[in-house]
Amino acid sequence: MAKQVVHVACSHDCPDACGVLITVEDGRATRIQGDPQHPVTRGFLCAKVAKYLDRVYSPDRVLYPMRRIAPKGFAAAAKAGEGARATQNWQRISWDEALHEIAARFRAITAEFGSEAILPYSYGGTLGALNGASMDRRFFHRLGASQLERAICSAAGEAGLLSVLGVKLGTEPEQFAHSRYIIAWASNIHGNNVHLWPFIAEARRKGAKLVVIDPYRTRTAACADWYLPINPGADAALALGMMHVIIGENLHDADYVARYTLSFDQLREKVKAYPPERVAQWTGIAAHDIRKLAHEYATTRPAVIRLNYGVQRSERGGMATRAIVMLPCITGSWKEIGGGLQMSTSGAFGLDTDTLRRPDLMTAALGRPARTVNMVELSKALNSLDDPPVKALFVYNSNPAAVCPNHNEVVRGLKRADLFTVVHEQFFTDTTDYADLLLPATTFFEHKDLQTAYGHYYLQVSNQAIAPLGECRSNVEVFRALAQLMGFEDECFRESVDEMIDGALASGNPWLEGISRERLERDPYVRLNFSSRLPVAGCPQENSPGASRVDDANVDAANQPFLPFARGNFRTVSGKAELYSEALKAQGLDPVVEFTPPAESRHGAEHATFSLELLARKADNFLNSTFSNQPSVQQMEETGLLEMHAADARMRGIAQGDTVRVYNRRGEIFLKARVDGAVQPGVVSAKLNWAKLGPGFRNINVLTSEKLTDMGNSATFYSVLVEVDLAKPSP
Repeated sequence: MAKQVVHVACSHDCPDACGVLITVEDGRATRIQGDPQHPVTRGFLCAKVAKYLDRVYSPDRVLYPMRRIAPKGFAAAAKAGEGARATQNWQRISWDEALHEIAARFRAITAEFGSEAILPYSYGGTLGALNGASMDRRFFHRLGASQLERAICSAAGEAGLLSVLGVKLGTEPEQFAHSRYIIAWASNIHGNNVHLWPFIAEARRKGAKLVVIDPYRTRTAACADWYLPINPGADAALALGMMHVIIGENLHDADYVARYTLSFDQLREKVKAYPPERVAQWTGIAAHDIRKLAHEYATTRPAVIRLNYGVQRSERGGMATRAIVMLPCITGSWKEIGGGLQMSTSGAFGLDTDTLRRPDLMTAALGRPARTVNMVELSKALNSLDDPPVKALFVYNSNPAAVCPNHNEVVRGLKRADLFTVVHEQFFTDTTDYADLLLPATTFFEHKDLQTAYGHYYLQVSNQAIAPLGECRSNVEVFRALAQLMGFEDECFRESVDEMIDGALASGNPWLEGISRERLERDPYVRLNFSSRLPVAGCPQENSPGASRVDDANVDAANQPFLPFARGNFRTVSGKAELYSEALKAQGLDPVVEFTPPAESRHGAEHATFSLELLARKADNFLNSTFSNQPSVQQMEETGLLEMHAADARMRGIAQGDTVRVYNRRGEIFLKARVDGAVQPGVVSAKLNWAKLGPGFRNINVLTSEKLTDMGNSATFYSVLVEVDLAKPSP
């Protein structure tokens, strides 16, 4: 019996980017385990990926190209089985038929409406460098299609982070073991960053304190030494209140501030307007607790903040992130092993993304940049966009019928008879119910890729462990074949996977020095080369090839702790942590930092109509909408619930287990009430799921809006007001 163990990397949208070992026997994967040698994965996997063999070999996998033979939309009668759905709604066709039909439709649409009538739609279904963003981007650039602003998840937080630091770098996870004070701010580490937890557990065994700040009592909050429930969208106010105390009582690091920050005096003036007593009214956190938090954070060394993207899903999410990121800059905790802040480490990898994606092909096709459509505003694009209207939609690495806000309007657009929709997928998702053509996609077991991370600093090649099931093809293969059919003769469309990996690594980034594809194929994981000299401070392009270098003052020898900002070297224009930003001023935002309550909040303008703030949360055991359909994972996640505080339930005559109607002007959904201590008064919570698996074949995005954040144009999933009634019994 032929048996081998293959190293792959989990490509799902998670900071951990786990090293994974797949045992393959006679061509079939028989075991999955975490790589025990990987310094972050350390031999274990999250509960959902531990069951990944169930996903790969699921009887519900899409294995062949299919053409729709029934009206668009979800047929409730087919809910009992996906096999029935395939029989009733789809006809199996060949890849040649599917690709030729796509090419013919794209040519016809381009001839009548122009190439910008075609819209790609993708996001984090895979974070592999190739299957996430390479051949697909080349294809749509060369086609001259509309470009997608991929801002639904992290763009506001990244904008806030970059406005202070100039680059997406942070404290490496291994250093959390050396911390003495750890703040998990909007970070459910147990649910979506589980490989950070052992380092935190090690720190706590040595006496560290874990503080959790979150509007929802998460798994992580339940484990905390101190849990501080905060009102949704009030995070900037809390950070400003902390800085009021830290600066007002001279607890800041005056030397670090003087050397490595810009415009501290303006910040000092700004925070005077945010005393804890005032901040308490917005946050719901008592003034004495705000003072205690500020004191403990500023005086316990080293102190670190794990900031996650929940903060930036409110209207003022960019500014909230900016405020929190300022905290380690004024305390100087960047100087210490186990200090600083982690939100994203992705700016360290510096792959040559231009070579991977070839944006220059767009200019060759159109003579100008194509128009850009924000993915958050898909319903507007499908229902209202003109000159030209969207006539074709190509969806891959995403499930917009589940994850997009304003779900009812998204579905209305997807149902258009004149919209040609192609979906490249592994399963029959909410979005495939509106596809004209369905193409079978590989899992990360079935193709080779290059894997970075946004929660650590290890680069990996993910090797192909098994042959693709059925007729599944990777994103790279699909778009290479389409380019050939469209007659695109550019050499880049003929590149192999290995050539693309080589090109991505040849960026000139000094931290990639000595890291080649051959080395990555030999070594399961490779830490970035921090012993090399750094890109020049003030360089705004974190991925620019051939970046200049300066002295490696912040970096010890290889494999020593990485302290990115111990001696400044921020990648802002000034080279310092920018506590005042001319770029923000030019956008009409406060150039220092401020707190303004979201309009859809209890302190906002729309509170008079709807009185409860909804947290449209991600489920603990799904990953966005991924894994929602997998039976072994569904068993770990109770869905269809609205979590309420007892006071709000009592006021509305609602008891545990009652069916309730949750509604606002955008839509309604019927859920089962859970009356417990997970949320504070005035806040309710429900989890994301596939719409067709939810009550009434809807999910919580019938309630969310397309309103964009203050920075980064992200979605405002956590700035939502609703009302809740006891559902009337059916007549």
